[in-house]
Amino acid sequence: MARVALQFLTLLWAVTRTSTQTRSSCSVPSAEQPWVDGIQMIMENSVVNSAFPNPSILIAMNLAGAYNVEAQKLLTFDLMASDTTGLTAGQLALTIMALTSSCRDPGDRVLTLRTQMEKWTPSSLDSYASTFYGPSLAILALCQNNPEMTLPIAARFAKTLLADSSPFDVDAGAVATLALTCMYNRIPIGSEEGYRALFAELLKKIVEEISSRIQDNGIIGDIYSTGLAMQALSVTPQKPNKQWDCQQTVDTVLGEIKEGKFQNPMSIAQILPSLRGKTYLDVPQVSCGPDQEVQPTQSNSPSPVPTSASNITVVYTISNQLRGVELLFNATISVSVKKGSVLLVVLEEAQRRNPEFKFETTMTSWGLQVSSINNIAGNVNDKTYWQFLSGKTPLIEGVADYTPCDHEHITANFTQY
Repeated sequence: MARVALQFLTLLWAVTRTSTQTRSSCSVPSAEQPWVDGIQMIMENSVVNSAFPNPSILIAMNLAGAYNVEAQKLLTFDLMASDTTGLTAGQLALTIMALTSSCRDPGDRVLTLRTQMEKWTPSSLDSYASTFYGPSLAILALCQNNPEMTLPIAARFAKTLLADSSPFDVDAGAVATLALTCMYNRIPIGSEEGYRALFAELLKKIVEEISSRIQDNGIIGDIYSTGLAMQALSVTPQKPNKQWDCQQTVDTVLGEIKEGKFQNPMSIAQILPSLRGKTYLDVPQVSCGPDQEVQPTQSNSPSPVPTSASNITVVYTISNQLRGVELLFNATISVSVKKGSVLLVVLEEAQRRNPEFKFETTMTSWGLQVSSINNIAGNVNDKTYWQFLSGKTPLIEGVADYTPCDHEHITANFTQY
C-alpha cells in the first residue's frame, strides 16, 4: 500500500511539474491557420495510400487533433496489428508513443523495448552523435511509461552521451533533449539528487549545440530539422545562453509552407506539433474521443481480383563509383512488385533475388533511411550517404513513402555531400 501511495505521489508531482513548466511562447496567427490546416490534411490523406503504417504521422495527428478521423482509426488499427519483430529501438519507441497517444495499451512492446535498452551499447567509442536518435526515442517512450524503471537506463545513456565528444546533429540533439527533459521532470521522489544534476549537465550541453545552429531567420539547422528543435527548445529546463526568438522561427516556417516546402508527409509530421503548440512530452496527456475506439469503416465495394496487371516492373540500380572506397560496383536488376508498393518493397524484392542488393536501414527523424547497401555504409565523418534518384531526379521522399511507377528506373548512388 505504501508503495502504491508513493507511486501516486510521484505521478502527481511529475504531472504538476510538467504542466506548470514554462514553455517558450509563440503561436501561429489566426489568419495563417489555414496554411497549417492545409499541410495537416496532406499528411492525413497520405495514410490511405501508404503501404506501411507510420507511427510518426499518428503521433502528429493525435497531438494536433485529427481532421480525418477515418485515417486516424485506420492508422491506429494498422499499428496495433503490425508485427514488431526486428524493429529498431527507435521504430519500436515511435510505435509505443503512437499507441499511447491513441489511448491504446502498447502491451508487451514496452517490455521488449526496455530489454533492448538494457542491453544497449553504442556501436563504437567514436560513434557520431546522430546514432543516438533511436535510443533517445526509446528513453522518451520508456520515461512516459514508467520513469522509475527507466531511471538507471537513462542514467547510463546520459553518461555515454556526456563522454562522447562528437557533435550532435539537430534532430538527434532535439530528441535527446525531449527524452532527458522527460526524465528530469519525472525523477521519482526519493531518488538521488545526482540524477537531476547528470541530466541537467547533459541537457545544457545539447541545447547549447542546438542553439548554435539557429540561423538569422530563425531556422534551426535546416528547415526540416526545425520542428523537433522547436519542441526541444520550448521545454528544456536548461535554457541556452543564446536567446531564441520562437515567434521568428514560426513566421519563417509559415513562409516556407507557403512556398510549398512541406509536401512530404514525414516532414509535415515533424513540424506540425510545434505549430499546434504541442511536443512529444504531451503524448501521455492526449484526450481520446469515443469514436477512436470504433473499427475503421470498411468499404462496401468488393476487392478487385488480383491479376497480372496488378504488378509493375521497376528497374533498380545500385552504384558505388567513389574512389577510395574499397568495393566499387554498378549493378542493375528488374523486379516485379504489386502496383502501389513503396520503394522499400522494391529493395526487399531485389535483395531476395540477389544477395548483392542486400541493404540495411536505420531510424531517423524522417523514418527509415537506407544506411548500407552491399556492405557499403554511409559515414557522417566522410560525408557519404546513399542517394536515391528517379532517373536523374533525387527523391524527396523516403523509401517507406515513395511509390514508384511501372518501368521507373530507380538508382541508389553512393555519393558525398
